[in-house]
Amino acid sequence: MASSTSAITAPTFTGSSTFSSSFQQVLTRAVQLASLPMQQTQNDLTTVTGQQTALTQLGSDFDSLSTALQAIGSASGGSLSATVSDPSVVSASTTSSALPGTYTIQVDTAGSYTTTMSPAGSTTVTDPTTQSISSASSFTLTVNGTQTTITPSDNSLEGLANAINSASAGVQATIVNLGSNSSPDYRLVVTGTSLNSDDIELTDGTSQLLSTISEGSPATYQVNGSSTVLQTNSSQVTLAPGLTVTILGTSTEPDTVTVSADYSSLQTALSSFATAYNTAFNAVEQQVGQNGGALTGQSIVYELQDMLEGLAEYSSGSGSVSSLTDLGLTVDDNGQMSFDASTFSSLNQSAVAQFLGSATSGGFMQNATNALTSVDDPNTGDIEADYAGLQSQINADNQTITNDQASITLMETNLQNELTQADAAIATLQSEKTYYADLFQAEYPSTSST
Repeated sequence: MASSTSAITAPTFTGSSTFSSSFQQVLTRAVQLASLPMQQTQNDLTTVTGQQTALTQLGSDFDSLSTALQAIGSASGGSLSATVSDPSVVSASTTSSALPGTYTIQVDTAGSYTTTMSPAGSTTVTDPTTQSISSASSFTLTVNGTQTTITPSDNSLEGLANAINSASAGVQATIVNLGSNSSPDYRLVVTGTSLNSDDIELTDGTSQLLSTISEGSPATYQVNGSSTVLQTNSSQVTLAPGLTVTILGTSTEPDTVTVSADYSSLQTALSSFATAYNTAFNAVEQQVGQNGGALTGQSIVYELQDMLEGLAEYSSGSGSVSSLTDLGLTVDDNGQMSFDASTFSSLNQSAVAQFLGSATSGGFMQNATNALTSVDDPNTGDIEADYAGLQSQINADNQTITNDQASITLMETNLQNELTQADAAIATLQSEKTYYADLFQAEYPSTSST
């Protein structure tokens, strides 16, 4: 960091002789002369600190360019997505392991969930927050023969429903109002979570509290024209590795699911790269020329210019996409990069992938990654090396200023002591001179005392 030291001001000299004002001038001039080297160091410190600040901004801009390049690498293979011909039958989702292709599924039956409900009781529940279908503090929930003890937090219908849901017993509890707004009749509804005919019971030790209102059944479907009818207890079906469909309805003919690569994210990444390139380019240009910034004339500026020029002019020399221009990235006469989405969208994506390559296996990505790493690596990059060099110079300047301050202070003290002694001696001589002049005048009043 830069020192906050300012120029040293000479101390005030207070003397008793008629030469005290002259001694003040001597002291002031001596401090001024002694301070000249320190002032030069302070000027140098200001310059170096400005260079370091400008370098920090350049580092930030090139960090952003590196991030934009990494985004291209992440999106270079495209992202898989699935579309369906009839979204009312199934919806589809993919993972990175899915293979591009066309699949079909015909849903014969969508399946259903077993639903049970508490019947009308002797006491109608009009407030589910304070009333319940039983005064018991503990219940037994049985799902397909498996018993689970249910202990609500309070004696309310809401407390019972929450306790059933927290038990994770393969059912879902809700509360419905079978009455009117003015005369509510809240009932407990317990539904199975699988497409299946489930046996669901809830007792309070003496009474059966649920009755079945609809029997569930599995969903049935056929895949890719096969005559084999499959069934599932879940609405979600793994159609292929990385491809899952959710059954929503039935169909009389196959519903087509198409898995393909979506390159919209790569298009966005290329556009963002152009923006980051321009920011870095403009930041470097501000350090060039007669009116350039603090880094004007520094070698790092020319290194960064060459690196950016190399990125823009990269060419692979093969394939239908062999340059950034082919990719839709062009640089105008002012050095500004722009991205043409229409050019990119018309390209063969295999040729795009071949041109881009990866950060470790050739192509533009490896070339650009290596170039940016050489200048922007936080440990070994040229920007960091220059920053460290400037910091060393700042530290040295601060130490020099500290040493100069101590030296000037010592000089001030010594000189002030010497001038004080001289002033005292002169004051004594002047006092004696006045004494003898007065004595002579008294003895010889008619004679000049000069």
